[in-house]
Amino acid sequence: MSFLIRVIVNALALAAAVWVVPGLKIVAAGEGTMSTVIAYLVVAVIFGLVNALVRPIVKLFSLPITCLTLGLFTIVINALMLLLTSWLTTFTPIELVIEQFWWDAIAGTIIISIVSAVLGLFVKSDSD
Repeated sequence: MSFLIRVIVNALALAAAVWVVPGLKIVAAGEGTMSTVIAYLVVAVIFGLVNALVRPIVKLFSLPITCLTLGLFTIVINALMLLLTSWLTTFTPIELVIEQFWWDAIAGTIIISIVSAVLGLFVKSDSD
């Protein structure tokens, strides 16, 4: 159940980022509300898998520069994970489009982090 809740939180955070940042788009094959919801859920699953599998390795190798920048490089790492998600979705019928790295990916990452943190406060975890 925890995985499903995390996917829904990620999907809502992605929806907020797409709504706020004009250079982020999720393009689905079909049209309609249901296909849009499914598109956000699919991109959220891919984004969650990237964050679970790739991000810890990248964070480990970038630990010196992260310490040097007092943790601010983590924003760049998160933006790179969003770009990797965008690249991986090009192989699916649903695609996450990021127009510019510095504005769209960084701003999208910041919005996704804030929305995920706020929604995480309202969601009860399995350890509680």
